[in-house]
Amino acid sequence: MPLPDDLPDDPAERTAALRAQILHANEAYYLHDAPEIPDADYDALVRELQRLEELHPDLASPDSPTQRVGGAVATLFAPVEHRVPMMSLDNAMDAGELHEWGARTAKRLGDLGLDPAAVRYVCELKIDGLAMSLRYEDGRFVQAATRGDGRYGEDVTANVAGIDDVPKQLVGDAPAVVEARGEIYLPIATFDALNEAQEAAGEKRYANPRNTAAGSLRQKDPAVTASRGLAFWCYQLGEVVGGPALDSHSEALGWLASLGFPTNPNAAVVTSLDEVYAYCSHWLEHRHDLPYEIDGIVVKVDALSVQAALGATAKAPRWAIAYKLPPEERTTLLREIQVSIGRTGKATPFAVLEPVFVGGSTVGLATLHNEDQVRLKDVRPGDTVIVRKAGDVIPEVVGPVPDRRPPDSVPWQFPSVCSCGLDQPLVRVEGEAQHRCVYAACPQQRWARISHFCSRGAMDIEGLGERQVQLFLDLGLLTDVADIYSLDFDRILELPGYGETSVANLRNAIEASKSRPLGKLLFGLNIVHLGAAGGEVLAAGLGSLDAIESATVDDIAAVEGIGPVIATSVRAWFDDPANQELVARLRAAGVNTVGPERSTLPQTLTGRSVVVTGGLEGFTREEVEAAIKARGGKSPGSVSKRTTAVVVGAEPGASKLTKATELGIPVLDEAQFVTLLETGDLPS
Repeated sequence: MPLPDDLPDDPAERTAALRAQILHANEAYYLHDAPEIPDADYDALVRELQRLEELHPDLASPDSPTQRVGGAVATLFAPVEHRVPMMSLDNAMDAGELHEWGARTAKRLGDLGLDPAAVRYVCELKIDGLAMSLRYEDGRFVQAATRGDGRYGEDVTANVAGIDDVPKQLVGDAPAVVEARGEIYLPIATFDALNEAQEAAGEKRYANPRNTAAGSLRQKDPAVTASRGLAFWCYQLGEVVGGPALDSHSEALGWLASLGFPTNPNAAVVTSLDEVYAYCSHWLEHRHDLPYEIDGIVVKVDALSVQAALGATAKAPRWAIAYKLPPEERTTLLREIQVSIGRTGKATPFAVLEPVFVGGSTVGLATLHNEDQVRLKDVRPGDTVIVRKAGDVIPEVVGPVPDRRPPDSVPWQFPSVCSCGLDQPLVRVEGEAQHRCVYAACPQQRWARISHFCSRGAMDIEGLGERQVQLFLDLGLLTDVADIYSLDFDRILELPGYGETSVANLRNAIEASKSRPLGKLLFGLNIVHLGAAGGEVLAAGLGSLDAIESATVDDIAAVEGIGPVIATSVRAWFDDPANQELVARLRAAGVNTVGPERSTLPQTLTGRSVVVTGGLEGFTREEVEAAIKARGGKSPGSVSKRTTAVVVGAEPGASKLTKATELGIPVLDEAQFVTLLETGDLPS
């Protein structure tokens, strides 16, 4: 059933069309694990249908999707009846709706003769995965079932048995029957690794962790599910026979943890609605600190007796709400596909979109990566596409909605010439995914090269941003990066918007850039494959620009951290006569060409990797990194199996701590870090 592009204005027709869309979306999501529209778009359809049914009670129906939990039960696995129905939750789509729920709850509590100020709440992260029911008899795992339609789910016992986080035998005094409910999910690092494997095999990337988790769980071969790295968080009790008397949800979570179920460490008991709102605000800001995806916060009244008093509707409990975080996936129209030319000539296709609000901002452009990804995703101009934006990550097009593709659509073809208008060919080197424009005088490359050279990560010339660079190029004030050091400031003073102060600031910023470290200069020179870290390593390893210019490929590759691909690219760049002339002009301008002095400190951290998260009292962020590197160590921004230790200061990132705990990596405080610097010894 295709999704209609336009919904009729007549209430009865519109209601019918909305129900058709929602039922189609439910079938794709619950039966086929292949959702065609993002959750935010689905929620908008359901809420519109709810409003219509409220405004026109004669259109309401017991079989409406608004009265159901989840979707139909698939037939791939045997059906399972839930002894205690698995209800869904009502949603609060923004802070205003969350406050409205809080006010309604407080009023209901007052009507019941309860003091709202005395009621506690439990706040939990809403994991973006699949709801799951796990049944244990006499402590032994016997059954796993999906939520399904709330009354009947699917028996996925064999597949769930292969998930390491799911205990096969409970510990402690297990009752005759205990049903633990929670979420099966895919950690972000595991999802990224799966996509790397997909790309290496020339296969289409997986869309997102939730969809991939669903597809992994519902494999016919349990061994495939076991290989996917799924994980589990437990968040609720279902049926219990012979268990202890429990008074609250938080007590139930503690009991579940004592039996060996993994419970999320970020759950919190709070004593007021104001604390509820503060918890939600915190995770709205820090959702991307986590090693897994969340799409909201679940708020529950803690006391079980109060939950019972508040009751439930036919679909959802009144004592709980799901506060949905801003959507990170939405659908919109892909108007056209264009190709941008970067600072090294790399040609990157991107989508020009009908602007859509996603991931906390309005998005009008999104990356399509390269020709292979466009082909694998099969996105075309005129498609309705799913757009994803997670925090500060560059927006990307996940894929099309096939049922909404125009009938005259044709596959998009990667252009053969550069978009600069000079008919220069785009070349794809064998073994690389990217096309490049190899014409050195390409206007788009020139602008991108100069803008990059001036950026904070390179020469950090404040006042020479992308717009200013384009203006100076148009006026003939710049043709390459060396021209920055001979700018005609008298002419700039004549330009609109430039006065004595702004020109003086620009002059000072350019002068200050001459003292930037050699590694920053190397990064700023736009050498293919040489990134910021590579520039720093090369500067430290060979010591000067003179030494780098005269080094052989083998000399460069011998520097630790510089491989043969980078070494070949660096040598080729310095062999180009035009680049040799450029370097001579930069040297004449007085730009620093000497690398950092070799450290005389004891090399206590040679071969070690130390990650620091949070603020330390005795070090700035730059000083921490310098202290580690001066002793031969590395200071990466993320935790991995190769990490030696994680140093924790004030307000650390939750994802790094969680990863360190998962991998068994030592966690140090500031005093222990100082000892590590001095001696190289980890605490026993």
